[in-house]
Amino acid sequence: QMKLVESGGGSVQAGGSLRLSCTASEYRYCMGWFRQAPGKEREAVASIDINGGNMKYADFAEGRFTISHDNTKRVHYLQMNSLKPEDTDIYYCAAGPRPGRLFNRRPCGLGAKDYNYWGQGIQVTTAS
Repeated sequence: QMKLVESGGGSVQAGGSLRLSCTASEYRYCMGWFRQAPGKEREAVASIDINGGNMKYADFAEGRFTISHDNTKRVHYLQMNSLKPEDTDIYYCAAGPRPGRLFNRRPCGLGAKDYNYWGQGIQVTTAS
C-alpha cells in the first residue's frame, strides 16, 4: 500500500530556512505539498511531476519555496527560504496520478482533489 512519510519540519526564526522531505513507497506521476492550520482549509503550496518538470507554486510560495524530487529515491522536497510567521502550519505531502481522462490528461497542479495519497503531516513553526 502506498505510503508517504514527511520529515524535516521544526521551528525556525523568521527569515530562516527549512527543507521538507517526503519519501514515497511507490511511484506516482504527480507530487505536491499542501499546508493546513487548525480550523482552516487545506491550501496548496507547490506541485511537480515525475519528470521533474511542470512545477507550480501558490502565490505566497513563489520566489521563496522550491519543489524538487529525486526519482531514484522516490523522495520529493520542499525547500523553504525566507520563512515568515504566517508560514506556520502543518505541511502535508501528497501524490497522485496524472489528472484527466485517458486521452485528455492534464498537467499536475495544485488541486487537492487530484491527489489520492497523503502523508501524516509535519509541523513547521516560524517564530517572529
